[in-house]
Amino acid sequence: MRIVVTGPESTGKTLISEYLAKNLNGFLVPEFAREYITVLKRKYTYNDIEFIARMQIKQRKDIDKRSFDYVIFDTWLIITKIWFSEVYGKYPAWIDEAINNLSVDLFLLCKPDIPWIPDPVRENGGERRLYLFEKYKEEIIKTHTPYEIISGVNEVRYINALENVKKHS
Repeated sequence: MRIVVTGPESTGKTLISEYLAKNLNGFLVPEFAREYITVLKRKYTYNDIEFIARMQIKQRKDIDKRSFDYVIFDTWLIITKIWFSEVYGKYPAWIDEAINNLSVDLFLLCKPDIPWIPDPVRENGGERRLYLFEKYKEEIIKTHTPYEIISGVNEVRYINALENVKKHS
């Protein structure tokens, strides 16, 4: 089962992904964008985001060659597509094809109902998180893939995520 944990910044995606991987004995695919952007010594560019998208696709294809009961992706191409659109007003046409061709079994969309915590790579706090939540939801709906909205605070949020995965297993 391929599960994508997605949503606006600072909604617990990484912690939920780690929790699910541990509790489902699953394989965790960490957020590549954060790793990449953190080590840049300059402002990211359109080409950087395109590289991130291509690496997300490569990660996915590499995982498909292996056998795991659960694979949990800490973010995925939908966030990258929206990132392109919001920052540059466009995105490479091949991203839609990749989103449609690399199937996902379940999206967990994290609601921005917990406090935003700033860090050097986060750009979208406040009301912007609600706006982006709706954009991600629209894109997920276009895929016709099951999704669940994850909410709650602390352990409740993690249990909510785990119960929703089990419901779709």
